[in-house]
Amino acid sequence: MSKLSSDWTSAGLRAARVLAALGAAAWMSGCAPLLVGGAAVGGALVATDRRTSGTQVEDQAIEVKAATRVREVLGERGHVNLTSYNRTLLITGEVPSEAERQSVERAIAGVENLRSVVNELGVLGNSSLTSRSSDAIITSKVKATFVDAKDLQSNAIKVVTERGTVYLMGRVTEREAVRAADLARNIGGVEKVVRVFEILTEAELANLQTAR
Repeated sequence: MSKLSSDWTSAGLRAARVLAALGAAAWMSGCAPLLVGGAAVGGALVATDRRTSGTQVEDQAIEVKAATRVREVLGERGHVNLTSYNRTLLITGEVPSEAERQSVERAIAGVENLRSVVNELGVLGNSSLTSRSSDAIITSKVKATFVDAKDLQSNAIKVVTERGTVYLMGRVTEREAVRAADLARNIGGVEKVVRVFEILTEAELANLQTAR
């Protein structure tokens, strides 16, 4: 789906192809006005994810419940993406007015187990399929770059791209946050990087890894 630069490693290339395929599937479903992030639960990802398995399940439930509420208040108006990580819900996409932007946030606020909301909805017309396809390619490239980086745990970071803006979510140290943002910022097509991280101290991360 994407034209990957020739200086990527073979491992990164394989990862990018898989991620690009996932991005294509998400793009196809993007014809619908509402998308959810879909936290991965199962197998090795559960074992290495910095959330507990219970929190991963809660994140999936938050996305589904929030999507239901958004449909109730918005209907077919607008294009909304919902991504929950460690019970923080990122809302991206487009709605026709500021009033609808606020109504979406209010509707989501009472979702069970939700800790906080980051409302990044734009007040403008729906993004084009071309724009969404470009965003999927950027997400795939960012993820593959994280896989190639030797000083990052790639599956600890969730990547969401909307209209060229890359949102990074996860439980990371400040060092990891800076490194991930720097890598993402240098990907072609990225206009802006927004950190939606939960910052851990190095000691907290060491304790978390020991507990695993």
